[in-house]
Amino acid sequence: MKQLYQNQCRTIHTSKHIRALSLALSIGLAMMQVEAHAAANIKVGDEGSLSVGFGMRSSFSTVSKAAPDGSSSNNFALNSARLYVGGSLNKNIKGMFNSEKSGADDTFQVIDAAGIFEISPELSIWTGRFISPSDRANMAGPYYSLGGGYWASIASRYGGNGGTIGRDEGIAVVGSAFDGMLGYSVGAFEGDKLGIGSVITATTPLLGDSLMYATRLQFNFWDAEPGYYGTGNYLGAKDILAVAFAGRMKTDGATTLTTKGDYVSYSVDFLMEKKLAAAGAASLEAAYYNYDTSDVFLSEQGKAFSVGVGYLIGKIQPFVRYQKFDADTNITNKRSDIGALYIIDGYNAQVSATYSSTKTTAAPKVNGAVVALQLQF
Repeated sequence: MKQLYQNQCRTIHTSKHIRALSLALSIGLAMMQVEAHAAANIKVGDEGSLSVGFGMRSSFSTVSKAAPDGSSSNNFALNSARLYVGGSLNKNIKGMFNSEKSGADDTFQVIDAAGIFEISPELSIWTGRFISPSDRANMAGPYYSLGGGYWASIASRYGGNGGTIGRDEGIAVVGSAFDGMLGYSVGAFEGDKLGIGSVITATTPLLGDSLMYATRLQFNFWDAEPGYYGTGNYLGAKDILAVAFAGRMKTDGATTLTTKGDYVSYSVDFLMEKKLAAAGAASLEAAYYNYDTSDVFLSEQGKAFSVGVGYLIGKIQPFVRYQKFDADTNITNKRSDIGALYIIDGYNAQVSATYSSTKTTAAPKVNGAVVALQLQF
């Protein structure tokens, strides 16, 4: 069964969430005339539909030298809690609204609020707040990546590079051609929070107001990948061989009180995933990044790469990941992960165990272990 969050970004339908919402509506809103169709959608009016769900990631972690006294820290955490809402007025006008917990007080913030105008199955226009075109790791996010969770924003530095949890306000054209073998997206966005934006304020005298332009172009050589928000791993459901280019540019996008420069970044990412008959499925993911801030923020300027390998055996997927960022400050940040997923129900229910080692130039190595639970309904 497809996951709701994935479907909101693709078709905004899923039977599991429809059945759950149908039950809630029948109990709590019995007077409302909402017609439900099993394994299809909740019908609202003649052509409309609605779907609702939620997702969560919680974990227990132990990290060396992370306690105030220099000993290991031990923590339970609710890493993510999201509400998903998707709907359609008709076959051409759709939308999504997703939220995420934020901060120590666990208030909720809007991460996605987008109108989707589907001109044809191969062409749509997105507007509002959503993820601007970028690399696979950022588009997949913490719920659909190899090994689960984020890639720790070492190589893929787009998580804060565009707004709220990687989202931004703007507009994009999203499409595919040649039976899905070519996927493309291009758009214009605010780009006021470029991951280096803590220095940028509305009172910065040198700050202009140009837009950020972003694009992603992907070539699929085996199975086509549907939709806009991607998936980091298909858990053996598809044979994937894909190469993509992504780029972002904002004039005067790197600005301080005394200096300004342009922000330009680009990446190339690769995914190969192959079903191996009764032997499971193997996957290889890799990406290369180049970040340029016109020498304004050397700590965010430089080159990076990442690579991940997974092998699915039944419901178990062992994996290894490695990522490295060489900043122009001559400081290198690198991290390696090794672990395994226990897949209960695809991305709807899974448990992961990961051991990580992180090393930054001139700083002690930090080791840690995390056991995480992911659920989506």
